Amino acid sequence: YGEAKDRVDLVLLDVIMPGMSGRETFENLRKIDPGVKVLLSSGYSLAGEASKIIAMGCCGFVQKPYDIYKLSQKIRQALNNGSGH
Repeated sequence: YGEAKDRVDLVLLDVIMPGMSGRETFENLRKIDPGVKVLLSSGYSLAGEASKIIAMGCCGFVQKPYDIYKLSQKIRQALNNGSGH
């Protein structure tokens, strides 16, 4: 992201990933670009870690599994007004 941030409009971030948590990744993205738009994704509910990341300024949440319509709707909301949840 750091090398191509000017070409990235939105980051779709999973809460649980190997090597680095979603929260750590979100914090690192914000260090690189405080205005980065991040849409959070998880197979778990919005409770717990996901709600903490949302409170940190993540612009939306999409629950897995999702179809292409739901994902595109959440992306559009996040890009238009930063509120995809």
